[in-house]
Amino acid sequence: MRALITGISGFVGSHLAEYLLEHTDWEVCGTVYGLPDNIAHIRDRLVLYPAELSRLEVVRFIIEDSRPDYIFHLAAQPIPALSRRDPWFTLENNIRAQLNVLEVLAHSGPKQARVLVVGSSEEYGRVSEADLPISENTPLRPLTPYAVSKVAQDYLGLQYYLSDSVAAVRVRPFNHVGPRQRLGFVAPDFAHQIAQIEAGLRPPHVAVGALDVARDFSDVRDVAQAYYLAITQGEPGEVYNVGSGQAQTTRALLDTLVRLSGLKVAVMQDQQRLRPVDAPLVVADCRKLEARTGWKGTIPFEQSLQDVLDYWRQQVRAGATDPTPAALQAMGQET
Repeated sequence: MRALITGISGFVGSHLAEYLLEHTDWEVCGTVYGLPDNIAHIRDRLVLYPAELSRLEVVRFIIEDSRPDYIFHLAAQPIPALSRRDPWFTLENNIRAQLNVLEVLAHSGPKQARVLVVGSSEEYGRVSEADLPISENTPLRPLTPYAVSKVAQDYLGLQYYLSDSVAAVRVRPFNHVGPRQRLGFVAPDFAHQIAQIEAGLRPPHVAVGALDVARDFSDVRDVAQAYYLAITQGEPGEVYNVGSGQAQTTRALLDTLVRLSGLKVAVMQDQQRLRPVDAPLVVADCRKLEARTGWKGTIPFEQSLQDVLDYWRQQVRAGATDPTPAALQAMGQET
């Protein structure tokens, strides 16, 4: 069996590659765009295609050359804040790559391949308390162009299943954290600042956005397992939430990281880190995925944060810089 992971060198892609290499006997292929640092330790066990996926002929070559049984389509612009600054870039990037993958599967094969279409909990947008927890039947009310791009990816997967019998399984992951997540998201932003304070590189204060919003956080390594189970056991055409079923406030996330560091820090709110429109509480109903596959996350929230903090300690000690352009950093943290 052979898997193709688009965006294999990204946050989730690198952990998914590790999971497949450890738990299956599959050959693992992937597309790389940008720095491959996250997969340097497993590079010799992968078949890589350096590629940008906006051109149909490029995607066709990769799929026809790799002949995958399973395609995990993870490559995307993942930052909602960037989508507010440049909506068309996100819409064009995320929709076109998804469309190209589905077009190839619909018209030139391999016909047996299953594809995982990765949406987002951002598709649900602002949800009323009456609709909590959020099931797959909750109405979609996207609040950002990023969320709209994910709705489009999601429904393209459904359309190609209905019109062309493409074996597309759709997932809507909720927030996930862990080592290797880039700056611009709340957990690495806080952990990076704390690691810099520990190293004496910044004064003892942490810049934050909204602290009272609550999100459903899972560990990225649990999410990788969920993706494997969804694509192998999920029903084509169906959509499955991926989350913990529990909500944690941003304040609790920060307090845990500070406690793990042993520091005393001041908290300073940065207006640039606030979303103009936000959902105060997000929590997932994942019973559909559990019923189908038996999946449930197992890594505790505090362990996830410990690993995030340790990762950023290593990055700070090594003098590493995040590859995200400074302009993206200034757009604010995302939960």
